Amino acid sequence: MTSDDTATASGRDTAPGTGTAPGTDTGTAIGTTPGTGTGADLHLELPAHGARRTALAQALREAVRSGRLAGGTRLPPYRALAADLGLARNAVADAYAELVAEGWFTARQGSGTRVASGAATAAAPAAPAAAAPEGPRHDLLQGKPDPASFPRGAWSASARRALAEAPGEAFGPGDPRGRPELRRALAAYLSRARGVRTGPENVVVCSGFANGLRLLASLRPRDWAVEEYGLPFHHGILEAAGVRPHPVAVDEDGARTDRIPARARTLLLTPAHQFPTGARLLPARRAAAVEWARTTGALIVEDDYDGEFRYDRKPVGAVQGLAPGHVVYAGSLSKSLSPAIRLGWLVLPDHLVDRVLAAKGLRESWASALDQLALADFIECGAYDRHIRRMRHRYLGRRDQLVSVLASRAPQLRVTGISAGLHAVLELPPGTEAVALEAARAAGLALDGLSEYRHPAAAGAAREGLVVGYAAPPEAAFGRALGALATALGGQPFGAPAPPPHR
Repeated sequence: MTSDDTATASGRDTAPGTGTAPGTDTGTAIGTTPGTGTGADLHLELPAHGARRTALAQALREAVRSGRLAGGTRLPPYRALAADLGLARNAVADAYAELVAEGWFTARQGSGTRVASGAATAAAPAAPAAAAPEGPRHDLLQGKPDPASFPRGAWSASARRALAEAPGEAFGPGDPRGRPELRRALAAYLSRARGVRTGPENVVVCSGFANGLRLLASLRPRDWAVEEYGLPFHHGILEAAGVRPHPVAVDEDGARTDRIPARARTLLLTPAHQFPTGARLLPARRAAAVEWARTTGALIVEDDYDGEFRYDRKPVGAVQGLAPGHVVYAGSLSKSLSPAIRLGWLVLPDHLVDRVLAAKGLRESWASALDQLALADFIECGAYDRHIRRMRHRYLGRRDQLVSVLASRAPQLRVTGISAGLHAVLELPPGTEAVALEAARAAGLALDGLSEYRHPAAAGAAREGLVVGYAAPPEAAFGRALGALATALGGQPFGAPAPPPHR
């Protein structure tokens, strides 16, 4: 106990009781009274009338029993709690002493009064063990980088340097464009690595691609051409902004840019690695898209979501490099580094910069300045390039392993798309996707069907397949996941007639 606690518990606390504070219906303690001691913030409610010492003891028992006061929590000194509750100190001392005697609390000279370790566990009746629902054993959902490969050491070093060297104004309201250090670093990196033509003045930092897409949709809420296969979440963003979507067919060579609807004035495109089919946009189709934008005065929004991860050859440069005045280049860290760092960027034509900044609005939606400074250092010191090269090697190995296992154990399946990114599509015969998904999920696999990514307004027959993410599973579990996938999908080709029953 503290000296205050010891004196009271021994009966030497002779300070007069204060009784219930005037006008108080319930005694409520929220923290300790300034200058009266130390201890945990404590909230208690007591009845205005009746035996309040008894009510206090019961309220303290209930706080421990319910888990609000964990084992080892230090209680406020008697004087502080008595003042907060409007009680005599002797009443609080007696309640503490009662709970010490019952084993709820412990009291030691110099350590004060604390909740006894294990008191709540011992007092609570044993709850029946609930059967946890069995979820997927193997996560092969697309869109997730390997969380275990996050470069903690390098990022920590960049964050420390950035914090130590940050100018004082970095801790103020900031600039809606983003930190100038990051915009300079991004302009240099994107020019060097992705062929983007820009300067820092055209880079606007946002909190991810979805945030950037919302900003653009709010400025251009008219007719958008969208690839017939894409992320449903992005389709929902456009719909919420009042956009009228016009799906464009996608084949093994990417979007059919020769079929962009005449009404469209904005085109959302994933040219480096079509999402999710895995196609790359042919040079002729890139040129056709740029010519369409120039001729009609339209805008291309280039979603370069995993452009750094091309494994069969050097990554192809951005479409933006062909027509900076007609293309918004959008990127983020969600695939290359981690979705936990909510940072993305838009490289904008001159005429859109001020409009996007106005659309950003209140600064509460801006990205963290400290994360921006850390990323700027991470890029400039070369750590980002080193991480990308390391992850290219790792993800290529994962993809090759997927292709090899399926070739030997489920050869009727074809892995489509270029060797790139964090996922692959397994093409299926028409009418078999639902059966394949059911078999995979029954084997404990979490993955998606290709049809789930098709725009609901798309015309014509849908392609069928499985979208398999290979980046996120732990190294030790990846082989087991592929084995489960091959077992679930192996045997007879999906869609073949079942053999006659044995008689």
